[in-house]
Amino acid sequence: MNGEAPPEPDRIEGAPHPRETRRLIGQGAARAAFLEAYKSGRLHHAWLLTGPRGVGKATLAWEIARFLLATPEGEEGGLFEDTPPVPSSLEIDPDHPVARRIMAGSEPGLKLIRRTPNPNTGRLRDVISVDDIRQLTPFLSLSAAEGGWRVVIVDAADEMNPQASNALLKMLEEPPAKTTMLLVSHQPSRLLPTIRSRCRVLRLTPLAPTDMAEALAQVGIVPEPGQEEALAALSGGSVGEAVRLINLGGLEIYAELVGLFGDLPRMDRSRALKLAEAAATRGAEAKLDLLIALIELFLARLARSGAAGHNDPREGAPGEAALFARLAPDARASQVWAELAEALGQRMRHGRAVNLDPAALILDTLLKIRDCAAG
Repeated sequence: MNGEAPPEPDRIEGAPHPRETRRLIGQGAARAAFLEAYKSGRLHHAWLLTGPRGVGKATLAWEIARFLLATPEGEEGGLFEDTPPVPSSLEIDPDHPVARRIMAGSEPGLKLIRRTPNPNTGRLRDVISVDDIRQLTPFLSLSAAEGGWRVVIVDAADEMNPQASNALLKMLEEPPAKTTMLLVSHQPSRLLPTIRSRCRVLRLTPLAPTDMAEALAQVGIVPEPGQEEALAALSGGSVGEAVRLINLGGLEIYAELVGLFGDLPRMDRSRALKLAEAAATRGAEAKLDLLIALIELFLARLARSGAAGHNDPREGAPGEAALFARLAPDARASQVWAELAEALGQRMRHGRAVNLDPAALILDTLLKIRDCAAG
């Protein structure tokens, strides 16, 4: 590893790690639901934090961990002891010893489970393996006297392979005392039904535009004038996706897609080839994945726009609304585009999985969109 810090799969590039985020913006309902459960004295042993990627699920998980590990238990004191005050917020002073230890990665009551590097190659695994989950066994075997309250964060639970899922399920079936497990999940449908059934769900929602602007400012990003509408339209209320769009030039790529499709069914082949080759250069894997996601997003927005009667005033790029009105004038056309979106999305993801030539994959996808418009 040449002395470099190992990569963190639960960090969005260009943004602080969720443990470093001082304040969770928005998501008041989810925070209030957890706090109410805590104050009731019937805190569930496992929580499933769901919602779109990048809306604050991991940030909430770390906030809950700080709260549980730093808050005195709500039991009545002895004859000469004060009863701890009932907490009114999940927020913990950043100078609190627990908060300091969590920032330093030295809090003994917290265990983070995430994808780890392959010891043979040094590269991050694509999944959370059973060996990762087995790290919890010694951690959960600590007695209350040794370790006090314990918190486990799994980020993201969707990435567990079947063996890891089954190992975690056994732990959920026999939860240790004074232990809370926080499972971050972008796609809960990918989890075992038996895992979902043993968790209480906290659903997080897309951020409103004002919350989005505040969240971006917190990570040091101020959109350029005129970008706010496009970010709101393309990010789906996800600050993580907004950060990715800004850092990887996603707004410009999407504008290029809208421009390329502007004359459909005619298409400038050289312009299409240039777009495909730009995403296929060495070291451009992140941009290739973003381009694939933006093509899928374009088709999904096109299908939804026609089905909804073109009533969304926000454009992802100049000229998008007029293009959608022309390509999807009615529900029947919208259905055709929706079917194409599903088929091309599956094909592009399969192409990436089997390492098809990226330029050929993208160019073929663009030409299939052209052919659909011609039909």
